[in-house]
Amino acid sequence: MTERLPDTCPATASALSTAPQNHDTAQHPARSNGEHECEIAAADGYRLAASVHEPDLHPASVKGVVLLHPATGVPQSIYRAFAQALASRGFHVVRYDYRGIGRSAPPRLRGFAASMSTWIDQDVEGVTRWAAQRWPELPLLAVGHSIGGHAVGLSDSSRLLSAAALVASHAGCLHFIKPLGERLRVTALLKVIGPLTSHTLGYVPGRRLGIGENLPRGVALEWSRWTSLPRYFFDDPSMHAERRFARVTQPLLVLGFDDDPWATAPGIDLLTGYFTQATLERHQIDPRQHATGPIGHMGFFRRQHRDSHWPLVIDWLERQAAAARGK
Repeated sequence: MTERLPDTCPATASALSTAPQNHDTAQHPARSNGEHECEIAAADGYRLAASVHEPDLHPASVKGVVLLHPATGVPQSIYRAFAQALASRGFHVVRYDYRGIGRSAPPRLRGFAASMSTWIDQDVEGVTRWAAQRWPELPLLAVGHSIGGHAVGLSDSSRLLSAAALVASHAGCLHFIKPLGERLRVTALLKVIGPLTSHTLGYVPGRRLGIGENLPRGVALEWSRWTSLPRYFFDDPSMHAERRFARVTQPLLVLGFDDDPWATAPGIDLLTGYFTQATLERHQIDPRQHATGPIGHMGFFRRQHRDSHWPLVIDWLERQAAAARGK
């Protein structure tokens, strides 16, 4: 069971109270109207740092709730502008950090227990159930970035969603990465440097390596193992991933980008092929056809794509929310 927390839940004596504050708070010390920070209990009780955006509308006019499930090693601050855009269109929005990342990290990662499976089964589960309890009268939707899209397929709580958008979500097998130079670089990071630093330091110093946030040891080792499997975590018998993906029956919007070296079209197609009961709307975008610049694996949520690419997702979420409310 998850704990229902008030909207302005105060900080508590937890890992968050002493976690590094060099992301959202440091970059954006003043919160906008309708935006506040809080904590949400994961399914196992771990306290996750979250930010909630609420539109300046009468409650009856709010369209729905959107959860932003992050990518690996990506702090919630990356999604702030996109969350603000969603709120301006009439959605409550919840963004958060997985345990061990951003403001959900302890002061030291050495010895900290977390894995990708933990993020999916405990963190995503807790946030989704919290939001469903907080706004039970509204359609609940999600936008999953990379592993955040995996969570839509794997989490039991996804049955509470009316629809979800998957952005750059793919089966992360190394053989899908293009070009060869990038594949070799990622292979060295995930197969040599990641395991080595996990065992010697107790974590992966992602900031020093230029690959995002520092990663808990268990996250890095599980990720490394999955990347060598022919079908990623679908070949991990402990995950039961094929069966879990087949439970999803909601509409899904799937976005890939031609300049993304990690989430290539074959990797996206392998992943989404296991959504056997869902209705998929698939878009493969060539950034060269737009004047807003490259997208890659991380760029979709940059402000420069507000007018060119964000409407595809936000308009779709609006339609799905309206359809859910019309049932």
